[in-house]
Amino acid sequence: MDSLDAVIIGGGACGLMCAVQAGFLGKRVWILEQSDKPGAKILISGGGRCNYTNLYASEVNFISENKHFCKSAFSQWTVQDTISFFETYGIYGQEKTLGQLFPTSNKAKDVVKVFTDLCVDLGQKIICRSEVKAIERSTDGAFTVYYEQYGDLKTVSAPNVVLASGGLPVQKLGATDFALKTARQFGLRVTETAPALVPLTITGKDAEWYAQLAGNSIFCRVSNERVSFEENILFTHWGLSGPAILQISSYWKPGEWLILDLLPNANIVDLITEERQQGGKKLLETLLAGIYTKKFAEALGNYLPVEKNLASLTKAELQLIGDFIHHFKVKPAGDKGYDRAEVMRGGVATEELSSKTLESKKVPGLYFGGECVDVTGWLGGYNFQWAWASGFVIAQQL
Repeated sequence: MDSLDAVIIGGGACGLMCAVQAGFLGKRVWILEQSDKPGAKILISGGGRCNYTNLYASEVNFISENKHFCKSAFSQWTVQDTISFFETYGIYGQEKTLGQLFPTSNKAKDVVKVFTDLCVDLGQKIICRSEVKAIERSTDGAFTVYYEQYGDLKTVSAPNVVLASGGLPVQKLGATDFALKTARQFGLRVTETAPALVPLTITGKDAEWYAQLAGNSIFCRVSNERVSFEENILFTHWGLSGPAILQISSYWKPGEWLILDLLPNANIVDLITEERQQGGKKLLETLLAGIYTKKFAEALGNYLPVEKNLASLTKAELQLIGDFIHHFKVKPAGDKGYDRAEVMRGGVATEELSSKTLESKKVPGLYFGGECVDVTGWLGGYNFQWAWASGFVIAQQL
């Protein structure tokens, strides 16, 4: 076997970009991927359409112990670099909500095909159904990677190893904590991990009220003491989901309240006042059904005097309606866990890695990129931008 420049563990977004960029530089790598095909998470992202970057991605859209850590990678591989790269290989973007960029074909498989075709052209090998069992480092600094394929234990050696094996979501797609275990094995600190971009659950006396609204979607502002997001929320049989909930879940801690402004771009009391000036004969429920779904307007009858006409609402009732609509309080019981999470929060501590190269400061030749690093993006293409950038940065060093 010819000598390899690196072994990349994980054939997701970061690993594939790293292999291709290394190939452009004349480096030879193997990707070890435990699933039966590469890019499994790419294929399901964005409902199978893959929002492969975000036009507005910057360090402010990421959660990390060191909020400045990703700046270097993003200066080396920009959003425009991502756009140009994919355009070179026939994938053009169309902007959807809030800067999200999707392929015009709306097919995530087209994104994966760019990388698999390039790996073939560049002589980079993708070995699927290969579960990495261990990594050893010899006294001369070279690494030996032990992996199992079809029941056989095999080895491969290289001077560099890239951990691009993702995080703990979604187990059926091959999610694993191998990168975190490897970091600990070599004495690197790992920050606390948790599901992120994940639906939140409601239990107790209010659970039935949420469940009856399953399928109803409402545009609102969701906030806690640290951050707020304006997007849709979705009521479910077990609680709340939708883009705004997924976004704030990364900033939510168990026991905390969330505040929902159910009408962020208007004032409900002002709308009622305007109607009252026209006579106010309309029922509150009728007004609310013109703003929300009929089912949601009816459900608000548990809390508001929806069967009264607007003209007869008292000052106290107007106060109640205003407070309820603009300060709807929710105390989630928990989240739906890693199998419903988009990404993992936390990971290999940024203090352990060079921000310029993503190489371990303690173990030369050992690199960490993508989701396993303590850099967690918002919903909407941000985590892909981090994956592409970190893959590119690592490739320059191999």
